[in-house]
Amino acid sequence: MARTVLEQLDLELVLERVLEAARELTGAQYAALGVLDESRTQLGRFMALGIDEPTSRLIGAHPTGRGVLGELIRTQEPLRIDDVGSHPYSYGFPVGHPPMRSFLGVPILVDGQPFGNLYLTEKLDAEGFTADDEQAAMLLADFAGLAIDHARRYASSETQRLDLERTVAALDATIQIARALGGQTNLQAILALVAKRGRALVSARSLVIELLSDEELQFAAGAGELPPGLLGTTVPLANTVASAALRSRRSQHLRDRLNRARFDQYGLGSLGLAAEDGLVVPLVFRDRPYGVIVALDHLEDGEFTPEHQRLLEAFAASAAIAVATAWSAADERRRQGLAAAEAERSRWARELHDDTLQALGNLRLMLSGARRSQDPEAMATAIGRALDQLENDIAGLRALITELRPAALDALGLEPALLALVDRVRAAGLEVDANVELAFEHGRADGRLDGELETSVYRIVQESLTNAVRHGEATRIIVEVIEDDCRIAIKVRDDGSGFDPIAETKGFGLLGIRERVELLQGEVEISSALGQGTTVTAALPGRRHPAQYLPPRSAASRRETA
Repeated sequence: MARTVLEQLDLELVLERVLEAARELTGAQYAALGVLDESRTQLGRFMALGIDEPTSRLIGAHPTGRGVLGELIRTQEPLRIDDVGSHPYSYGFPVGHPPMRSFLGVPILVDGQPFGNLYLTEKLDAEGFTADDEQAAMLLADFAGLAIDHARRYASSETQRLDLERTVAALDATIQIARALGGQTNLQAILALVAKRGRALVSARSLVIELLSDEELQFAAGAGELPPGLLGTTVPLANTVASAALRSRRSQHLRDRLNRARFDQYGLGSLGLAAEDGLVVPLVFRDRPYGVIVALDHLEDGEFTPEHQRLLEAFAASAAIAVATAWSAADERRRQGLAAAEAERSRWARELHDDTLQALGNLRLMLSGARRSQDPEAMATAIGRALDQLENDIAGLRALITELRPAALDALGLEPALLALVDRVRAAGLEVDANVELAFEHGRADGRLDGELETSVYRIVQESLTNAVRHGEATRIIVEVIEDDCRIAIKVRDDGSGFDPIAETKGFGLLGIRERVELLQGEVEISSALGQGTTVTAALPGRRHPAQYLPPRSAASRRETA
């Protein structure tokens, strides 16, 4: 799409590209762009995408900026509404207008002045637009302002072509970062994308991302010509060019003599990366520094121009948001993991205290009373009750131990352990249909699955069943675990009460499932709605141990063992 804009060098095509990118980034059914008139109090032009020509003719005249659209003109602030008709400034729709509920609007500034507004309506496959959609639309509006500025100011010159090419490249690069922001929280994947796109954006020979780690800088990702072993190493932050950039919140040039000395003695130059010129741009989001982007040596001209600096700074702003989001997601996962682990410890402590310890305490009182009575008949009765109580307590402890680590998983294998787990759930009075087919147990492979993989599959099924029984109040559950083409497909469906996936939960179950799948580089989807049950679907890549466990066994012998 960027090529289409560049071939024509036309403002109209730039605006069309912005509309297309906005719909793609946010999942909106309709996108529109309103251009302000000279007074900047109403719309002079209105472009829409998603409404066909017959519908457009039926609607009639384009809006001029009343109602909700006017509110965006007045405030010049992003506006996100789940139901546009319920907004106090809603003006209503003309006859023939398609129904629209969810709304997202962001202003577009050109050279610091209001140019118009980007409007998005009807989020597909969702009730409304999210904060991530709003952030992506704001980033797109920033780069749209740059592209519009170039297209207007350099309408008939060679400079226009070069500048517009860089700006649209920055727009496309930022779209890639925004996509990562919406669907990717893996920091290393985001850094690799930022390094690759940033280097291409300013045509640098090398680009390195340096991240803050306490009082050190880690060379976390890079692209282009880099010395072997550079990535992953650290240097002290003090006296580096990055420290100057982060302290001043301003980009630094290696053409500066002091920066050159810092680069050669304390930074990348000290590790064997030579450069004639370079830009060091801070990564800052909400006044928190995360690191710097270091671009070295322009491939064509050798030196970076002010235009290159401006583009890389705009790109770094969106990259900083992506890095901050990834770090926040990682911190949140760690926080939830610690809280969930503590909650699990508390649960085991309660169960041991409320059941086992109290029962043993009662047992002690009963035997002590019988001993004091000196009555042989009372002593015999107490001993009988004590034996029964001990038997119950031993069974309870066995159940707790099995829940923590089932012996069948180690001794017999994954399939018998899963079938035994299903039988225990059936014993509680639930209807459970199970279909478990693993290659080793059915003689199609020479060795069992990797131990970590077996444990993860078992835990995913166990957590899904536990959630269905304890929280979903299900009466019927279907369990499928199928191994095929070196992948393990898991599906657990229940007819329980379901839950709201958006609502915050303190439980460890779903978080644990997601973390296990992520560690094994698999895929997971948890779909649910209030009153409609829950379905957990996961796919894990198969990894197998050599043939060192048990020989393949028949289905009959597995059932007997289970």
